Amino acid sequence: MESSAFATLPPPPYYAVIFSSARTGADEAGYAEAAGRMVELARRQPGFLGVESVRGADGFGITISYWESEEAIMAWRNHAEHAATRERGRARWYRHFELRVARVERAYGWDRGAAADGA
Repeated sequence: MESSAFATLPPPPYYAVIFSSARTGADEAGYAEAAGRMVELARRQPGFLGVESVRGADGFGITISYWESEEAIMAWRNHAEHAATRERGRARWYRHFELRVARVERAYGWDRGAAADGA
């Protein structure tokens, strides 16, 4: 993850891959390592822009990865190590997941600290 929980992104347009998941009850060995490895590997892919991820105590989580293009997303989907880890996740770690791909047309934010500095 970025040093902040928020990914630093360029101005739109870009793409977001939204992965919502419910884990199986077991905290199976290797999950945290595999998740970390996938972020590390994604960072090396052409077109990768950033990632944001959270998981609740109940096992529900959302990870959003950001990409320059649909071609970059497809290259990541087809990456051999990512594909193998995805299959392991289906077999072991996830009870249910949904994946959505969206084109980001607008983006804006606000930061209380930055707003206070300018006041």
